[in-house]
Amino acid sequence: MSMILATAHDVYGTVLAQIGNPSPEAPPISDSILQMVSYLTWFVLLSGIAAITYAGGRFAWEKWSGGGLQSPKMVAGAMIGGTVATSAGTIMNAVIG
Repeated sequence: MSMILATAHDVYGTVLAQIGNPSPEAPPISDSILQMVSYLTWFVLLSGIAAITYAGGRFAWEKWSGGGLQSPKMVAGAMIGGTVATSAGTIMNAVIG
């Protein structure tokens, strides 16, 4: 049994040694994917601005009408979400690279 394992190790070692270290290359549709990611980033930023604007208006309404204040949570959530969304590329580069 150990002779079979030793032979398999030699064969796989020889095959893997011939493969070498390939250089990274962009896939053929990478330009389209990067454009889609740019559009999604723009949409996330636009929705974050809209959320903060809506929460600010709701805050003013709640303050004026004397209701309970739920809008500060909305503003904080939109700001935290925007921070995470805009730093996603940096986070992924730190984790992968």
